Amino acid sequence: MQTTTMPHTPTSTPTFWIKWLTYTTEFTVLFGLLMVLAPGLTQQAFGLLVFQNPAQFAAFDPQASAYIELAHAVMGSVMVGWGALMFMLVRRLSAKDAKSTCNMIAISVLAWYVPDTAFSLYSGFWQNAVMNTGFAVLYAIPLLALRKHCR
Repeated sequence: MQTTTMPHTPTSTPTFWIKWLTYTTEFTVLFGLLMVLAPGLTQQAFGLLVFQNPAQFAAFDPQASAYIELAHAVMGSVMVGWGALMFMLVRRLSAKDAKSTCNMIAISVLAWYVPDTAFSLYSGFWQNAVMNTGFAVLYAIPLLALRKHCR
């Protein structure tokens, strides 16, 4: 049985927050695809973010650069899958199951955010923790807003 998003009523989930979550999940997929399909651009962006030098990765030896490219592609691929799953959850969001759907997305984001950000801070790469926080906020705002509409 297919569940569709219900029109806005006092007991339904507001369309604005569903659209916000939809765009955020699409952004997650696009960001992951960028990491896979544009490794040079990704390395420049992370070089700028982490080392304040977009050419930093070019200074690494070829073996290290190849491994970094692989790691970025793997992380990007995981983001594509994760974002696609969350996109499908959001597209099926309804007043009836809003609480469980929002909880699944929130748990998923927290399960990524806490260890990734903790290790980023532990290893001295606070810039990644800042980027993570911005990304998590894109999910947290609509999820928190939807809580008051959940049964």
